[in-house]
Amino acid sequence: MCRVVDLQQAVLAKNEAAAHALRTGLAARGTTVINLLSSPGSGKTALLERELLLARERGTPVAALTADLATENDATRLARSGVPVKQVLTDGLCHLEADMLGRHLEGWLPETTRLVFVENVGNLVCPASYDLGEAMRVVLASVTEGEDKPLKYPTAFGLAHLVVVTKTDIADAVGFDEPAFRAHVEQVNPGVEVVLTSARRGEGVGVLLDRAMAVADGEPAHEPVMGRRHRGHHHQADGAPQRNGSHPHPHPHDCADGRGQSAYAASAAPAAQPRA
Repeated sequence: MCRVVDLQQAVLAKNEAAAHALRTGLAARGTTVINLLSSPGSGKTALLERELLLARERGTPVAALTADLATENDATRLARSGVPVKQVLTDGLCHLEADMLGRHLEGWLPETTRLVFVENVGNLVCPASYDLGEAMRVVLASVTEGEDKPLKYPTAFGLAHLVVVTKTDIADAVGFDEPAFRAHVEQVNPGVEVVLTSARRGEGVGVLLDRAMAVADGEPAHEPVMGRRHRGHHHQADGAPQRNGSHPHPHPHDCADGRGQSAYAASAAPAAQPRA
């Protein structure tokens, strides 16, 4: 058991060092990474498509990298926004890692890019433990997933800089209890902003982009209590303090190492009306 824990800690320490290097390198060129985490089917692709379309309309240089176990469906949808999009197939790996992200950004990401939205693998367990060099971590949950989601996945929600609720157009139909959800978010991450959105109706569209641009322009992101608790107790291999803390991976056998291969890249495509 000790060897398993030691291996987990070594893997995470290596990832933290890679994340620190990636964050530093991208910051030097004026690029900010936004890491999007959610369960499968949360609607984050639909919302991200709307945000990318809005960024293009505003003339904001953005790009998106989306990760899945299989298929290029999400990249095909996001590419309709007309911004640079790249698909990464993880070959069974349930999360992205910092060195993997760095390899896929190298030689592909335009130099003028201000924001890179990373749509992580649909999973609230594995990705929560891996810093990708992001300046902002966003956790999304749909109104269909239950108000206790933050309590079931405290690491994911506890380390978020922003929480986004999706599919609010059907909130009444599914009996979504917004006050209860907000209370549970507050319990694991006091003070974090909760944004309500509907990609179908346009509610809240643009808030994610606005918050991301504010962070890119130097405005401090929300500081999660969980992140403060771990800072100073864990350090990266290069001596820099870990930004998001270190959390032993809860399911090491489900998250075995993988190389994550790029299957799709698009720099421009005809813009189309997004679907919910």
